Amino acid sequence: MATKRTCMALDLIDNAGLIASYEHYHQPGNIWPEIPAGIRDAGISDMQIYRIGPHLFMIVEHDDSTDLPTAFNKMATLPRQDEWAAWMGTFQQKLPEAAAGEHWATMKPVFLLNDHLQ
Repeated sequence: MATKRTCMALDLIDNAGLIASYEHYHQPGNIWPEIPAGIRDAGISDMQIYRIGPHLFMIVEHDDSTDLPTAFNKMATLPRQDEWAAWMGTFQQKLPEAAAGEHWATMKPVFLLNDHLQ
């Protein structure tokens, strides 16, 4: 099955203490076990979050048959996912490009090397 990659962006509140807390809660052993289990149960095979300053960049990998909005909606119905999202929302700033009710905004690809190779 083909894998699809979706990239998303988000800004944290620009406060060193809040940013440090956000990173702390995402370290192994600190994230609630229901969170990675719920991500996988929703059809997401991998998720990575990177940070530069207060800016976050998330890479979500899923198979072609997984519709990402549907996967995120499913995650919200799984144990503790909504609670985690609400808590993490206290560290985040909604991007203007984000959909209603969301903090993360899907990024538009600008350059894909494979599109330029023959």
